Amino acid sequence: QVQLVESGGGLVQAGGSLRLSCAASGNIYSINAMGWYRQAPGKQRELVATITTGGSTVYANSLKGRFTIARDNAKNTVYLQMNSLKPEDTAVYYCNAEASQHYYWGQGTQVTVSS
Repeated sequence: QVQLVESGGGLVQAGGSLRLSCAASGNIYSINAMGWYRQAPGKQRELVATITTGGSTVYANSLKGRFTIARDNAKNTVYLQMNSLKPEDTAVYYCNAEASQHYYWGQGTQVTVSS
């Protein structure tokens, strides 16, 4: 069992930056990878970025160069640095963890980018 607590969402103007944080607790030593997904109203949840405990990363192609995922294994925390934000980045952002072939989700945090 893994619990995920997200923070850092909010309102920002186009071109601005935000950093999201996700802290994991519970059976943290079973976690193989963590990441971020997002879901806009009426759209399917989509991959933003993932990172393994070894540091391997995967990004959505459209977000490379603007978003950066990082993790602090000692703090059991993953971060998403979002730069040069665009209105189309507006969505609920969800933290994800994969542990022993089970997937866990945070509650989601709203990111709204104004034009």
